[in-house]
Amino acid sequence: MVPDSDPRLLADCRARLALDLLANTWNGVVLWALRDGPRRHGELRGHIGGVSAKVLTETVRRLEYNGLVTRTSGRYTLTPLGRSLLDPIERLGQWADQHGDEVLDAQQRADLSSRDIR
Repeated sequence: MVPDSDPRLLADCRARLALDLLANTWNGVVLWALRDGPRRHGELRGHIGGVSAKVLTETVRRLEYNGLVTRTSGRYTLTPLGRSLLDPIERLGQWADQHGDEVLDAQQRADLSSRDIR
């Protein structure tokens, strides 16, 4: 272990596990879409928009595998574990609302800079 390194950020730590769960593009979106109650696959897809049936199926299966969602009678529901992620997801959304333009500006500058180098 590197001195002064934070053990919460090591490859096998629990914080990295949580970050991996939220790093997938659709995981947080699906969890957030289920916050108000159970939904069928088609309802979920219509509510979210922009996600293919295949990708949504892969996402809900991944969420089931991780204990965040259950499927009963064709309806997906948050588990208590899944519900516990809603507050962090909301805070990430607030951060994105506050800083999204800054990130997009930085990306645009980087794109322009990389074109100038070529």
